[in-house]
Amino acid sequence: MVKIDTRYFGEIEIEQEKIIHFEQGIPGFDEYKDYTILYDVEESEPLFSWLQCVTEKGLALPIVNPFRIMEEYNPVVDDDLLEPLGAFEADDLVIFLIATVPEDVKKASVNMKAPLIINTANRQAMQIIAENEEYEIRHPLLSE
Repeated sequence: MVKIDTRYFGEIEIEQEKIIHFEQGIPGFDEYKDYTILYDVEESEPLFSWLQCVTEKGLALPIVNPFRIMEEYNPVVDDDLLEPLGAFEADDLVIFLIATVPEDVKKASVNMKAPLIINTANRQAMQIIAENEEYEIRHPLLSE
């Protein structure tokens, strides 16, 4: 078990297997490599989860399952770009979108263009840029 201090959940213990490693970091947070995903357990299927940095308490990014926003979400990327994830089967990959939630929650958005890809087999992760031209960096989370 590893103790981590979190932004929204205080000090918690997680299993070492729950740590996800971003070898290249996340753009804008390059120096932080290790994260875990935290859920608000009071909801059975919460819209938001948290990508909590293991080494920096203040770094917790709201993330969303893209299929809750767009059932047919299918980011296209050159297979070579996925090499840092190591060997995987399609079922090993989990995708999340980083959300931006401003003070006016009605203006919340998700970055459909740059999803987070996690290889659950080896816990390697990365953020990629999808080739899909129809995906926006600020896709509205809530429809009007």
